[in-house]
Amino acid sequence: MPVRNTSVRYGSVAQFLHWAVLALLVVQVVLGKVAHELPVGFERLVMMSRHKSLGITILGIAVLRLLWRFANPPPPPPPMPRWQRLAASLNHWALYALLFALPLTGWLTSSAANRPVSWWGLVQLPDFVAPDAGLKEIFEETHEFLVNLLFVLVAVHVAAALKHQFIDRDGLVRRMLPGRAR
Repeated sequence: MPVRNTSVRYGSVAQFLHWAVLALLVVQVVLGKVAHELPVGFERLVMMSRHKSLGITILGIAVLRLLWRFANPPPPPPPMPRWQRLAASLNHWALYALLFALPLTGWLTSSAANRPVSWWGLVQLPDFVAPDAGLKEIFEETHEFLVNLLFVLVAVHVAAALKHQFIDRDGLVRRMLPGRAR
């Protein structure tokens, strides 16, 4: 399989970044939910530390993914109505925006809560804002809203992929699956 995208399918780098982000987002959501359910204490602190570190990791991968996309444009989509191309484009760019907005709103929440963000215990990241309980609430609510928006956009993305696979049968899904082209 080629490293770069071709005119008919995504290359191995784009595929890896796509599926890695999906896997990390699943782990991230689980970490966030588990941490939120734990009582205040050491175990919750450890889980939140992992959640924050993974969020910053996802942010870094999102930067790489976006740079790769600009340097290596995706293959053109199969023929479809203009509104579907527009909807797909809007959904993709909204998902990219969330890959940036979610970690940043989490980081802002931590800064406003006076809870430093450390990346896997290796680097302590600077605070974006001074401690402020009101800002912490705003950033936290924004972060939670964006998580819910992510669920909706991913559901739309998956539903569209399934439509292309089982109704349109246009090979769109196969372009992002590892393995040899058929």
